[in-house]
Amino acid sequence: MTGVPASAAGGSSGAHGARGSTAAADGARSEVSGSAPGPDNGGRPARGGKIAAAAVNQASVWNVANLLTMLRLLLVPGFVALMLANGGYDPAWRSLAWAAFAIAMITDLFDGHLARTYNLVTDFGKIADPIADKAIMGAALICLSALGDLPWWVTAVILGRELGITLLRFLVIRYGVIQASRGGKLKTLTQGVAVGMYVLALTGWLATLRFWVMAAAVVLTVVTGLDYVRQAIVLRRQGIAERAAALEEKEA
Repeated sequence: MTGVPASAAGGSSGAHGARGSTAAADGARSEVSGSAPGPDNGGRPARGGKIAAAAVNQASVWNVANLLTMLRLLLVPGFVALMLANGGYDPAWRSLAWAAFAIAMITDLFDGHLARTYNLVTDFGKIADPIADKAIMGAALICLSALGDLPWWVTAVILGRELGITLLRFLVIRYGVIQASRGGKLKTLTQGVAVGMYVLALTGWLATLRFWVMAAAVVLTVVTGLDYVRQAIVLRRQGIAERAAALEEKEA
């Protein structure tokens, strides 16, 4: 969970316009205005240029990475419906719910990779991707706790950590970006496996195994959460020190 998924850090409009490069935008302007690319009439931009550039940027939102993110968002209500169907304890419906959950987890792995590899990062993706990650995981945890399969304190710890770290990232973003660690990626993987095992109607030794996998996920959730807090404190101190040094140099 990408996203986190790792999901849990940066990028801007430079990557956003991966397919809407300057040349493409100039070409679009020339098509709309009926003139050659570039300024005309004494340096003024070609008529209709802003409209064409906006169209190029909007079209870039509809890339495969964002479509996978949208699919994950659409899977959330479907997953909940499948989880709670027929009282929430029917093995067949739980298997279908697990399939929806698995698809969401798999697309979480691919959308971020595709966006970074093919320069498809957009402002929409940066906002929607972490929301989709937390929505499917939160829906699964809440459903499991509501059905009595998972203690509420486990759900509170995991969701509290995810929401807290997201807020922390926003609080320190002025000083820099908290990088996703290997521990954070392992946490996301362990959480996905553990929750997936709880979604399935397992019995016997598999039911015992999922308990220990969830225990490992909770431990990783807490440990990596504390590590992110440490990173945020260090990042903030460094940022304040750099600003103070820059101010002193300016005054000197």
